Amino acid sequence: MLYPELFKQLESVRWDMDKDIPWAQFDASRLSDEQAQTIKMNAITEWAALPATEMFLRDNRDDSDFSAFMSIWFFEEQKHSLVLMEYLRRFRPDLVPTEQELHDIRFEFDPAPALETLMLHFCGEIRLNHWYRRAAEWHSEPVIKHIYTTLSQDEARHGGAYLRYMKRAIGKFGNEARAAFAKVGVLMASARRTAQALHPTNLHVNKALFPNDTIQSRLPNPEWLEHWLDQQINFDAVWESKVVDRILHNLSLLMDGSFKTVQELNRFRKSLGTAPAAA
Repeated sequence: MLYPELFKQLESVRWDMDKDIPWAQFDASRLSDEQAQTIKMNAITEWAALPATEMFLRDNRDDSDFSAFMSIWFFEEQKHSLVLMEYLRRFRPDLVPTEQELHDIRFEFDPAPALETLMLHFCGEIRLNHWYRRAAEWHSEPVIKHIYTTLSQDEARHGGAYLRYMKRAIGKFGNEARAAFAKVGVLMASARRTAQALHPTNLHVNKALFPNDTIQSRLPNPEWLEHWLDQQINFDAVWESKVVDRILHNLSLLMDGSFKTVQELNRFRKSLGTAPAAA
């Protein structure tokens, strides 16, 4: 089982919201209303760990090891939402999300193949790590810069944990797992060709609720994410290439191959000759 070791590793580097966030360094003159509004949207988006965890537990009933790991992931992701709300509570109480705004993004996701979902969230952690690194650079207020840097490091560690479970899955399922990971990898590394950001919170997950079946569509401002990426933190082609490179690098290590481009990964996917169940 991976859960006991991952628990020790993540416990050893876990930060304390009271002791490790430099609240006393807050500088009101360096926080704009525009920036504060983005913090509210991020706080609500991070709350989506709740429905995501419900999905993971439902779709991984036969995997108690991974389900136990969810106790760590869920705790740390919910703390991300909490620390952003605490920042607003202290410094912009008028923007603290309401309980209803948080509850609005809790809805059921349609069942999906567990291996593909695992890969999707692995890529999501890589992308969020880079988004938050860029957010830390964009913000000018010292405390929120520290918070975003802290969150980005958590997301990187979570990606590493997912990668451990992906390696285990290849040992168990062989080409079925490789095909699932390569398929989703091609999708998630092709974001520059799409009109929207490719992240779990921005993908459709419930046919019956379409088109209001993404996390972002249920935010107080559904257009916030694209504006944040394009106009505020300026997540441009250079930063997108960093995400793609990390996905391809990790898949190269995982598959004992060398994927320099999405096209190479796609050729590898086709060479497997097996296709996972449709998402």
